Amino acid sequence: MANPRIPRLESARRQFLEQGVVPASVLAEPILRSWRRCADIGHDMSGSSRMQLPTQGELRELRQRNEDLRRFGRPIMALLAQEVRQSSGLVLLTDAAGSVLDAAGNDAFADCAAKVSLMPGALWSESAAGTNAIGTALVEHRPIEVRGHEHYFESNRILTCAAVPISDPRGRTLGLLDLSGPAAQGSGHALALVTWAVDQIERRLFDQDYAHCLRLAVHDEPGLLGSAHEGLLAFDGGRLVAANRHALRLLALDASALGVLCYEDLFVQAPAQAAARGTLRRLHGALLHVRLVQSASAAAPSPVSVPGEAERAAVLDLARESLPVPRREARPSTSARLSRPGEPAPWFDAGALADLARAVRLLDAGVAILLQGETGTGKEVFARQMHARSARADGPFVAINCAALPESLIESELFGYEEGAFTGARRQGSKGLLRQAQGGVLFLDEIGDMPLPAQARLLRVLQNREVTPLGGARCVPVDFLLICATHRPLGPAEQNVLRADLYFRIAEYTMCLPALRDRADRARIVQALWSSGALPAHDGPDLPQEVLQALTAYDWPGNFRQLVATLRTLRVLAETEGQTRLDMLPADMAAQARAPADLKVLTDAAVREALAACGGSMSGAARRLGVHRSTLYRWAKPARAK
Repeated sequence: MANPRIPRLESARRQFLEQGVVPASVLAEPILRSWRRCADIGHDMSGSSRMQLPTQGELRELRQRNEDLRRFGRPIMALLAQEVRQSSGLVLLTDAAGSVLDAAGNDAFADCAAKVSLMPGALWSESAAGTNAIGTALVEHRPIEVRGHEHYFESNRILTCAAVPISDPRGRTLGLLDLSGPAAQGSGHALALVTWAVDQIERRLFDQDYAHCLRLAVHDEPGLLGSAHEGLLAFDGGRLVAANRHALRLLALDASALGVLCYEDLFVQAPAQAAARGTLRRLHGALLHVRLVQSASAAAPSPVSVPGEAERAAVLDLARESLPVPRREARPSTSARLSRPGEPAPWFDAGALADLARAVRLLDAGVAILLQGETGTGKEVFARQMHARSARADGPFVAINCAALPESLIESELFGYEEGAFTGARRQGSKGLLRQAQGGVLFLDEIGDMPLPAQARLLRVLQNREVTPLGGARCVPVDFLLICATHRPLGPAEQNVLRADLYFRIAEYTMCLPALRDRADRARIVQALWSSGALPAHDGPDLPQEVLQALTAYDWPGNFRQLVATLRTLRVLAETEGQTRLDMLPADMAAQARAPADLKVLTDAAVREALAACGGSMSGAARRLGVHRSTLYRWAKPARAK
């Protein structure tokens, strides 16, 4: 029976050639993206790939470079080839570039595939062979099936192929496994078979590379622990150093989290596990129920986030094999060193964890990070977390508030000075704050408040990586990673704030930390901070619902800093009286909580009337209504919409 898709695909190919578009629903999005990439590089759809096969010596060298992958892949390829030999299937193993290393399966089809150079040594990257399962799966970083006429080059329409990339436990693509057959035969369960086979290869790689680590298996369903679908995690010194793709999917992470996040970042500790916090080996062999940290889609990223009420349950199985004691601590990893004394330990939702992991990767690569956010949003907390998880964790973290340094002293404080450089200079001179950050991380807070002359000198330091102390003629090399922060907009469009050349030097990557009033999970944040051991009498009374509602409804212009200070005050008062009451709140919060008309009954008409009376001025209207300007912005959106 003829395949009903073929006429539709032939029509789609003609339309793509003539108009560059394809009718909706004819092609899967990954295939259509591949067609567009091929067209962009000038491939002729009606033509064929022209591959130059390597010599035997070049093929031998290619295989030698990938011997580890071949060693783990051969037994699985043999099993898969046994399954598909009768159905004219051919199993192929490639390297990370798409060069075929080995092939096994039906000999008759292997001869047919050789006519289009689907054989050892051939390069089947997308740029060389057009849209095909091998090349497109490597570009898309995902399993791909390409059937018959979906291939870009007409000559490859004889094939139907299913391919799955092979990743190591650190998320790097090592190669790919492909199952190809005649297009007329159809694909059946080819993609499921190849996915199963790749799972087996990746599991063997994981077991070999991380036998010395504490390994965890995780899945939503207890019955699937031990199957090919379980998520695998490896912790060295409490830090996540490896994970397979199933674990990354379950935890809503990507490979940038590896080497950065800790166990406590990923799982909410159940009460029975609290005694074993930081000593997971005590739980060896146990089957536990844990809750994942709040999912990435629940709220905007923030440096302070909490476990939510509705996290889905995960099942955690601590490595079933008998494992040796870990060989080493990759980095100091206790949560105590991730926050300063008296500060609540920060919480991160999955989105913030992903942002943090990405920022650490960039910082370790020498990329300068700029943190933007209102006062109190936790920019320094975030910067300290970056330092604590970075390759420079054992080096100093030098924090400088540029707004707090007197303008007359800022250059001497930052760059240091030699003896006798100016009247009042110390006899032995000073090496300055920049040199104190040697081997670590320099954090420049409120960088926009740095005077222009100091900006010019800082730019030279960042360009040349050396400091010249005031009054000195000798340049001193410096080596530090740079994080800057600002509460206000910077950049070339902002006049007289920051030099454009300095801005582009310090803002190689920018992250924005949201204000507390913009967080959808404020109630959970308040509850979690209330239970934090950093607050006085942390075993005190719970927050009554009316107090929690008042704290959640408040706009918090001072953000997390103001919230923590308010909760500390409540703790002290509650410890004395044995309860927490609404009248213990600061006057403005208590008044707002007692005036429901201000919060709930204020109509859209009242907002519009206030704006009209003040000529559209948001500040004037907010004063007229007796509310914070940010509250009026929020109320004004529905009012204006009407």
